[in-house]
Amino acid sequence: MKLRLLCVGKLSESYLREGAEEYTSRIRRYAPLTVLELKEEKAGGKKADPRYIRDREGERILEKIGPDAWVIVLAEEGAAQSSEDLAALLERHMVQGTAEWVLVIGGAYGLSAAVKQRADLLLSLSAMTLTHQLARLLLLEQIYRGFTIVRHEPYHNR
Repeated sequence: MKLRLLCVGKLSESYLREGAEEYTSRIRRYAPLTVLELKEEKAGGKKADPRYIRDREGERILEKIGPDAWVIVLAEEGAAQSSEDLAALLERHMVQGTAEWVLVIGGAYGLSAAVKQRADLLLSLSAMTLTHQLARLLLLEQIYRGFTIVRHEPYHNR
């Protein structure tokens, strides 16, 4: 199974970049992973229109998702899952022969309704509000943790 992470924006802090690179490298030991950073939409003036920004970014996200991809979208209204639940989902899709998981993280203003409708799973990492950059690092760590749980490796410590 291939993994593709679609993110709006780049990681601006070095500690986030280093952490994301570390977990990306670790994940690639288990499955191919590509990370695609999409450009953040410009506000178009002094006052940003969040809906306009979400819709434009959403159009670019949807262009990058194939019709057969299984799509996980990070959203605050999404379902909370334990690490074990995410690992079980990962394992089920690997066994079923799912060709590709696409994981989507929106920008500073979130995601459009169209992107959320395309999702096969809306996933929440926390009830707390996280920056989209920090969410990327946490998601990568949880995907890596999921692989180690599936393979019964000691990283998870349970």
